[in-house]
Amino acid sequence: MDLLAQVFNGLGIGSIYALVALGYSMVYGIVQLINFAHGDIIMVGAYVTYVGLVMAGMPLWAAVLVSILFCGVAGVLIEKLAYSRLLKKGAPRISLLITAIGVSIFLQNLSQLLFSSSAKSMPAMFPNGMLELGALQISSNTILNILTSVVMMIALQLLVNKTKIGKAMRATSEDAGAAKLMGINTNSTIAFTFGVGSALAAVGAVLYCNTFHQITPYMGGMLGLKAFVAAVLGGIGSIPGAMLGGYILGVAESLTTAAGGSQITDAVVFGILILVLLIKPAGLLGKNVREKV
Repeated sequence: MDLLAQVFNGLGIGSIYALVALGYSMVYGIVQLINFAHGDIIMVGAYVTYVGLVMAGMPLWAAVLVSILFCGVAGVLIEKLAYSRLLKKGAPRISLLITAIGVSIFLQNLSQLLFSSSAKSMPAMFPNGMLELGALQISSNTILNILTSVVMMIALQLLVNKTKIGKAMRATSEDAGAAKLMGINTNSTIAFTFGVGSALAAVGAVLYCNTFHQITPYMGGMLGLKAFVAAVLGGIGSIPGAMLGGYILGVAESLTTAAGGSQITDAVVFGILILVLLIKPAGLLGKNVREKV
């Protein structure tokens, strides 16, 4: 039962990684950009939730909604101000990557300027009871994290596969030039993708704050990196793959910590990535794409 409990705990943590990994996968799927600033959107969402909930005294639902909307708008603005012109000019990928790192550093320093570098304590946002299934005890926060991630994945799949904007996203991903010829506004589609990915990161930030109760300007660094690992592990560009990768990393971390290896959890995470990519370079659910010369 202890093993099963640790698996559920890992799924709860992995759900946060999965929500952030979805943003990485969406953006990469559309413009083949690794948006390393995406991890810091989690930090932005956490601080906006802190301002709304603690400083402004908003009710929980309002603080969460403001955080999601703020991050969504921030994602669109970042795309327009930092990436849009580079994408239009066909800039080298390294230029986009350096810009993403620059945006990340800017967000970290801005948060320090506004809130200082000291950690802020977050109150418990949702009641944390224990669900008992025989001898197995599972935290209600863990169940909340898992259910939220599953619902978000299903909603995202429906958005991509069943809506008009979803079809535009898939067309832009396949061939942006052909999509333009078919009358699709690829610029708006890319901006929308950034907005949705950032909104998902805000949901992940709320779950993170409710789970760990502490936020710092640098919290998005390792969290974003692990979410990126989850996206690559599952097959970057694949929505189910991002979820699967997040769950695998969360469970691996939980089991490693339970076995007394808390100091090597990060090494285990990256070790799993290396092993999987050696066997399946495209990731667990990724597809090998042949490029014509």
